[in-house]
Amino acid sequence: MNLSIVAKQLELTDPIKEYIQEKVSSFEKFHLDVIAVKAIVSSADKNGKKGFSIEFIIQLAGKDTVVIKQMDKDLYAAIDLAEERAKKVLRRHHDKVSSHKATSKMSIPLVALEEESEEDEIVPAELDIDKPVEIDEALETFKQKGCMFMIFEDKSKKTRVMYRRKDGKVGLY
Repeated sequence: MNLSIVAKQLELTDPIKEYIQEKVSSFEKFHLDVIAVKAIVSSADKNGKKGFSIEFIIQLAGKDTVVIKQMDKDLYAAIDLAEERAKKVLRRHHDKVSSHKATSKMSIPLVALEEESEEDEIVPAELDIDKPVEIDEALETFKQKGCMFMIFEDKSKKTRVMYRRKDGKVGLY
């Protein structure tokens, strides 16, 4: 995780930098792919109110960027409040990801096992090609069986396939 600390309109001291690093390191406990965190500390003077503003920009892998802004009269209090808000957002995201992983892990292996077993297992079927038949006879048998396709040999000793098309009609190869 890359951490960059930027100060606007004030000078950062080493204790402030260490305090921010300590707070940002607590984000790692959620086991999310945090690519980078940018902390922007600025002196806020809005509407005659003096104070400090902290902004955490947290970039997560595969997700949008999470932005947390917090203002307070005390810089350390603003950092603490921003950290709590960021933890809340990251905790929600972690719970969401972990619950989705649990459901997807349960379903994917079962489907994969079913697909593998279908691919590996070949079930031989007997063909009823005893004698050459007319196409009309094959059509009657095809309709009686109600199957999707039927392989037969016609009177000219050609192997033919009769199949049911999507539009309900019968096709012949």
